[in-house]
Amino acid sequence: MHRRTLLATLSLLALAACGGTKTNDGKTLTVAATAVPHAEILESIKPALAKEGVDLQIRVFNDYVQPNLQVEQKQIDVSYFETKPYLDEFNASRGTHLVPYAGVHVEPLGAYSRKWKTIAQVPNGATVAIPNEPSNGGRALLLLQKAGLITLKNPTNPLSSLNDIATNPRNLQFKELEGATLPRTLGEVDLALINTNYALDAKLNPVRDALAIEDKNSPYVNFVVGLPGGDKDPRVVKLIAALRSPATKAFIEQHYQGAVLPAF
Repeated sequence: MHRRTLLATLSLLALAACGGTKTNDGKTLTVAATAVPHAEILESIKPALAKEGVDLQIRVFNDYVQPNLQVEQKQIDVSYFETKPYLDEFNASRGTHLVPYAGVHVEPLGAYSRKWKTIAQVPNGATVAIPNEPSNGGRALLLLQKAGLITLKNPTNPLSSLNDIATNPRNLQFKELEGATLPRTLGEVDLALINTNYALDAKLNPVRDALAIEDKNSPYVNFVVGLPGGDKDPRVVKLIAALRSPATKAFIEQHYQGAVLPAF
């Protein structure tokens, strides 16, 4: 499917994310996802699942909170958009009971700028925007440490916060913002740490455009997530098999050219 047509389809599907209840006809499987790349990957497996008797319904969200809440409330069967560190923090802070079913892909987090072409050019006192929730905020700080801009008190802690910065030699000024808004800050800040799904949605290419990026060994695998025991549902079993198939691996590698990496 042409990318423009696919994105138009996903925009229509996003309307379904505003409400409604789960269809329980034994064939329909509802999956919450962000538009890029998750919903695109799901669209690629719809024909295969249809042959298996599964009617895949994709509900597109532009945030990381409502998908999990709707799965917890059994309005949606499963979600596909998040990493385990994010899920763990979400459960702890929200009192939810979600569990990871299977890992599918990695989206390397990147540092982007419209003012500077290299990390070395980032000046003293530069303004840096990072995600405002603990798991992705900590992930952003780890990448800034890897890039040599800061050091952390615990250099391997994935949940480091701004209070955990040990040294900040360039006196960087931080803004913590909602992840979906970060691409829109690029005209205002010196550097923005952006999750790849939001970067791709903003027509940024992580391989080409990021000044610094996580390597292929990033532990931040994106999982299919649901309630305990839901992974035994035959529809979910078929979903996971399709997402982790050779055909999906080839789709990810060819479609995203290194911006998204298979994790299987």
